[in-house]
Amino acid sequence: MNLAAFEAFVKVMETGSISMAADQLFITQPAVTKRIHSLDDYFGVKLFESAGRGVQATHAAHSLLPKVKNWLNELGDIHHTLSHDQTQIKGKLKVGTSHHIGLHHLPEHLKAYVQQYPDVTLDVHFVDSEQAHEKVLAGDLELAFLTLPPTLDDRLSYVPLWNDPLVFVAAAFHPLAAKANLSLEDLIQYPSLLPASHTYTSQITLAEFEKKGLKPKITMSNNPLESIRMLASIGLGWSVLPQTMVSKDLVTLDLDLEMKRQLGMVWHPARTQSKAAKALVDLMTH
Repeated sequence: MNLAAFEAFVKVMETGSISMAADQLFITQPAVTKRIHSLDDYFGVKLFESAGRGVQATHAAHSLLPKVKNWLNELGDIHHTLSHDQTQIKGKLKVGTSHHIGLHHLPEHLKAYVQQYPDVTLDVHFVDSEQAHEKVLAGDLELAFLTLPPTLDDRLSYVPLWNDPLVFVAAAFHPLAAKANLSLEDLIQYPSLLPASHTYTSQITLAEFEKKGLKPKITMSNNPLESIRMLASIGLGWSVLPQTMVSKDLVTLDLDLEMKRQLGMVWHPARTQSKAAKALVDLMTH
């Protein structure tokens, strides 16, 4: 079984198309199909079914994908180790970060890293915390900086780095802004602006309401927190934001409730960590 067959498999999984995979691999469509069939024969299962003008991955293909990605990453690490002086820290390091952490917490650390390790090519991807988590799990990112999930995944390693207090906010002219000693019961009388329900910030916030058997009037938004801040500032509803994001056109509501997110790093311990990644972990934790 050759390496090219597995690389073709990953490309077809990523694109959902034999033709697009062929274009990205600079080979013909029949060559991609032949490589996929060789995997079908090797594993004794069908990895793709025809679906209109494309292909549909089978359950077996979805099960195989993370293992193949990890294996290809391992081979890349082995190649790097054997082809470079082992005392050198160099190569490409692919990391992910949420927009909030990338803008408010990481710049000074990454600046120091780039200056200390000029032979490392730092490939930074801005993604939602939830996406970053999944990409580390799938082997697409070696390291990610994200809001730590309320429930940690046993398959991954986490290091908390920053506490990120969350506060309830509204526009200065919002009816809630002038009131003192507010309660969650007061908030549910007015519309709210919260991130999408799958986000960790939204989960943390809604858990506080659930403890009291309350349900806020929710307007969920798929927009990043920066956009939600703007919508709250023009009076469309109250919201919950990291304290570091509260701008002069917003008021922190007088509510006796402490909420916080933990921000940190995550990586996959089952995958061999590159020297470049280890160096970044060391820099962040010392």
